[in-house]
Amino acid sequence: MTSTLLKKHSFDTVFDSQKVFRLILKATANPTRIVHIDECANKLYGESPVFLALAMTLLDNEVSYFTFENQLLSDEIASLTLAKRERIDSADFIFVRDPGDIKTVIENVKNGTLSDPHKSATVFILNDGEPSLGATFFGPGIDGRKTIRTSGTVRDAIVLRDAQRYEYPRGIDLFFVSGKGELIAIPRLTQMEVE
Repeated sequence: MTSTLLKKHSFDTVFDSQKVFRLILKATANPTRIVHIDECANKLYGESPVFLALAMTLLDNEVSYFTFENQLLSDEIASLTLAKRERIDSADFIFVRDPGDIKTVIENVKNGTLSDPHKSATVFILNDGEPSLGATFFGPGIDGRKTIRTSGTVRDAIVLRDAQRYEYPRGIDLFFVSGKGELIAIPRLTQMEVE
C-alpha cells in the first residue's frame, strides 16, 4: 500500500523533506513569523496535504502520532511514514484538524519531565481562522515584543497551554498551519498577552 501512495505523490522524501525541515527550524527560531510550506505540501494529496508534508518530514518508525477520530489522515500518515499510532497521552506528534479538540489536546498530551523535557509532544493545529484578534508576543527569538493579528484558534490554544502552568523546561511546542501552507511556531517559552 505504501508504494501505491508514494507513486501518486510527487513529494521528494529527501529534498522536499529537507526544505520543510528548514522552514520548521526557521519558524521555531522566529516565533510568530509565517513561513510557507505550500510548495512542498502541494506535491501531496489526501485528507490534509500540509499535515502530510509535516508528517513525512518529522515522522519515521521510531516515533508515534495521534490524529483523533480522523481515520483517513491516520491511515495516510501510517502508510507514508511507518510511524506508530499512539494514544493522545503518549504520542510524540499530535495533528489537530478540528479547533474543538484543542482543549482535549492541551490537557492530555505529554509535556516532558524536569529531567527529560524532550519527552513532550509537538502539536500541529490546523488554523484557517481569520486573524482578527490583536495579541502581543515576547520571549526567545522575538526582539522585544511583537504585536500581530491572530485567530481565535491560536489565542485559545496558547491560553489553554499557559493555564497548564508547566514548570520549565517542561512544556509543549505549538505549530499552527493553514490549509494554504502558512506555518507559524509558538515554542514553549513564547508568551502572549491578548489586547
